[in-house]
Amino acid sequence: MRHLPPPAWLRSFEAAARLGGFTAAAEELGLTPAAVSQQIRSLEARLGYPLFRRLPRGVALTELGQSYLPAVRRAFDDLASATAGLFGVAQGRPLVVRAPPSFAVLCLAPRLARFRAAHPGVAIRLCSSTWADTAPEEQVDVDIRYGDGRWPIEEVRRLTEPGSIPVCPPGTAFGADPAAALRRLVERGAVHIIGCDSFWDAFARAQGWPEDSIGRGVSVDSSHAALEMVAAGMGVALLARDLARPFVAAGRVAVAPGLRLDHDQAHYVLLPAAAGPRPEARLFRDWLVAELSAASEADVEPGPHRAVHLGRDL
Repeated sequence: MRHLPPPAWLRSFEAAARLGGFTAAAEELGLTPAAVSQQIRSLEARLGYPLFRRLPRGVALTELGQSYLPAVRRAFDDLASATAGLFGVAQGRPLVVRAPPSFAVLCLAPRLARFRAAHPGVAIRLCSSTWADTAPEEQVDVDIRYGDGRWPIEEVRRLTEPGSIPVCPPGTAFGADPAAALRRLVERGAVHIIGCDSFWDAFARAQGWPEDSIGRGVSVDSSHAALEMVAAGMGVALLARDLARPFVAAGRVAVAPGLRLDHDQAHYVLLPAAAGPRPEARLFRDWLVAELSAASEADVEPGPHRAVHLGRDL
């Protein structure tokens, strides 16, 4: 331990690297720029290598500094996460988690009690938003979105498996030809999810069905509403398999065996904080990824499937 640099020096290094300068780091840490500069020089002297290149306007990390930064950041994050998880956060704002309504109800609600039991000191404020660009007034710490994962944010992890499955009313008899049985159901009426209408068109084309084979049925603006419609016998829906799991497990809907639509749309978790995610955000993110990864090991599809591929133009 006597060879470990003082934490204050490491904190100045991390802040200066993250914020791009000694002055900004000093403002965050409540120090003077001269004090931050001196601490970093002391750290460089202790290590025997320069961590920053001093430029006419500002500073830039050396290659060694770039390599050292992730380890220093992880160390502080781990310490903060352990403190929050073991001793709780006595003060500070709640962790703001934003998620689509269906994901919040079907995936988060059944699991949040486990997170709270493991981390009682982390208060959570859950904000559901249908559209990702509609942000609450306060900063969003954890943002869950449905899409292809191509957002201009560094911290992006996939949560659910991409693709959709045909979900049918309970008690549906598929017989020896599930595709034919599904077509008969769809012709009588499909449940359409607004924003995902093209999924049914792609599915029909791949199956070789006529263009007018998809019954209009009813349109809803969420997967949760679509599942409730299917459970009530209103038709068939194509939706994310992870969202269907609670309804399948409860016997409220049936899954057409061996059929699915492959595409690149899935649920992702983003940590959008520009100044660096809060340690509690990474803690929540890692917990949620592990939870949904365990759930995906038991797929709702009962057997070998015939995948229908969807292009990226949707």
